Amino acid sequence: MVMILDTTLRDGEQTPGVSLSPHEKLEIAIKLDELGVDIIEAGSAITSKGEREGIKAITSQGLRAEICSFARAMIVD
Repeated sequence: MVMILDTTLRDGEQTPGVSLSPHEKLEIAIKLDELGVDIIEAGSAITSKGEREGIKAITSQGLRAEICSFARAMIVD
């Protein structure tokens, strides 16, 4: 079985000049879910309050896709 994991909401935001609001991340996550993406990496919760707000908004939508967050192997994460 092949599963699709999309990192647009975290890795895509590494592009210079790209900064997504929590609402924009939610809209993208909904579209990714509609496209049939299996796992959506919603961001890195340790990054900022806005990042955590976006992740919470996405996880509260009841999407079919599994939602994950990037974390380092550090206690603070």
